Amino acid sequence: MEEHHNYDARHMDSHPTPEEEPGEDMAPDRESIRRVVTLVGAPALLFILGIIFQTDLHDTPHAWAEYAVFLAAYFLAGGSIVWTAIRNLLRGEFFDENFLMTVATAGAIAIHQMSEAVGVMLFYRIGEFFQDLAIGRSRRSIEALTDIRPDYANLKVGDDVRQVFAKDVEVGQIIVVKPGERIPLDGRIVQGTSFVDTSALTGESVPKKVEANETVLSGMVNGDGLLEIKVEKGYAGSSISRILDLVQNASARKAKTEQFITKFSRYYTPIVTFGAVGLAIIPPLIIPGASFETWIYRALILLVISCPCALVVSIPLGYFAGLGSISRHGILVKGANFLEALTELHTVVFDKTGTLTKGVFRVIDVMTRNGFSRDELLRYAALAEVNSNHPIAKSIIEAYGRGVEANKVAEYQEISGHGIRARVNGDEVIAGNDRLMHREDIEHDSCDVAGTVVYVAVNRVFAGYIIISDEIKPDAVAAIQALRELRVKRIMMLTGDDQAVAEKVAERLGLDGYFAELLPEDKVKKLEDLESTLNRRDGQKLAFVGDGINDAPVIMRADVGIAMGGLSSDAAIEAADVVLMEGMPSRLGAAIKIARFTKRIVIQNISLALAVKMAFIALGAIGVATMWEAVFADVGVAILAILNSTRALGKA
Repeated sequence: MEEHHNYDARHMDSHPTPEEEPGEDMAPDRESIRRVVTLVGAPALLFILGIIFQTDLHDTPHAWAEYAVFLAAYFLAGGSIVWTAIRNLLRGEFFDENFLMTVATAGAIAIHQMSEAVGVMLFYRIGEFFQDLAIGRSRRSIEALTDIRPDYANLKVGDDVRQVFAKDVEVGQIIVVKPGERIPLDGRIVQGTSFVDTSALTGESVPKKVEANETVLSGMVNGDGLLEIKVEKGYAGSSISRILDLVQNASARKAKTEQFITKFSRYYTPIVTFGAVGLAIIPPLIIPGASFETWIYRALILLVISCPCALVVSIPLGYFAGLGSISRHGILVKGANFLEALTELHTVVFDKTGTLTKGVFRVIDVMTRNGFSRDELLRYAALAEVNSNHPIAKSIIEAYGRGVEANKVAEYQEISGHGIRARVNGDEVIAGNDRLMHREDIEHDSCDVAGTVVYVAVNRVFAGYIIISDEIKPDAVAAIQALRELRVKRIMMLTGDDQAVAEKVAERLGLDGYFAELLPEDKVKKLEDLESTLNRRDGQKLAFVGDGINDAPVIMRADVGIAMGGLSSDAAIEAADVVLMEGMPSRLGAAIKIARFTKRIVIQNISLALAVKMAFIALGAIGVATMWEAVFADVGVAILAILNSTRALGKA
């Protein structure tokens, strides 16, 4: 069964066939049917014939026929296992489950327990069949994502539209998306209005209205409008390609539980092997009347019972199923280790803008100073911000309400955590927060303005300030409530925004605390301070949730870094361990629930396997359990654990 132990989703690139529709998750495909007929059906038939005629053949001149029937069934069912064991031995790889199965069944044949030897291999193959079904179901839940990446795009060239491969479209070109088509590449709408179905990316079934100048992502399905989209990211960098890459590589990262079982098996199997040797040799030497045949048989039973298949198979499968389930909810987890870390969250720290608040800013007031008019102040600020993608910059440009000519701006410089310096028609313009005014030693009379404020200075003369508002996401309240219900002990906020704004948001959401007016490096320091208060021996973990490029260092520093969806900065998504594709903070609660459910399943599998095996090892050692009970203890428990693992796929 060695070939099935690496559930690396990177090798699952094929598209699902019609036989693999979601409604047929547990239905075997043609290859599975062929395998089960070859590896189970034929040996099972020979096995039944052997049992029926075993007594008739055993004590006759035709006894060789008994061996012929049973050995044919044995090698049909277990030939690959025997070959794998021999190959591993030649490589110096001892004591895996193939070795245990081969030694146990070969010993059974040697003491003429033919039917039991074949039964072990046969039921082992049946266990493999159920395992294949379970893996196939988990695989299909992930492979189904490949359907949401279109292979072609309608490229507009002049007045003509021609169909091309999506990977051949370059950034800056215009594509046309017709009603009912899936958007192939990320871009900005240049013409058209429509409703788009975002469920493939976010899990949200309610269509979203989009119009000119709005960003749309690959994988969304266009509704009833015709859209012309200017491509902003190439095929490899599109949202859906990033999703597929994240999901397909997630299973390569092992959870702590998986790592423990790998180490456990490394010691467990040799101990069992030498224990079986001792059981076969020592009792006959020290117990009067004890026969070697009896104790060798008990030792072989011990070897069969002790195969660690249920542990080796079901635990990674459980996490794999959990990763598949969580991806269907619009949540991408980059590895089983991060899925497990979500179960241990003690502290969750949120960024404010774009995470707890909408990040959709609106200018609500303009206050002028030193003879500047309202129009002049907005014009200078809009020109200074024209090259910025920050929502505050966009709100100022929108408030100005006229075309802004970027060619009038020179020497543009973003000052991290402070603002912008630029030269506009020869005038030096500085626009940013209160800290920037103090840093540049510009006299201003308005340091304690409540709200998000952009201060503007022209040629080092204070021109006034612009007050901007940002709304709290309706979903943010539900997010905090969900985390409280999940017994997350501490919920904090870090923001570079004004103290008064941060206090208002923290109070409305009922946070345990906040830190405001932080530079990116200050956020990292505050996060480290919060981490230092955790009890690491109890496994307490900290998560940071953010969306901006300035959040990337903090996201990387946290135990679990979480980025807010497809519209987050690329840097934040690349740095994150978890991506909430819908951009809704409440999805974190759903992620934690699925992660905890998956962890419970894994613990159940471990407990079941160890409890049953220990019980049957004891029974086998004293001669109560036969080889058939050993088969149940090995293959039966493996099947139960595998079926239990697939429950993670259905977690809502």
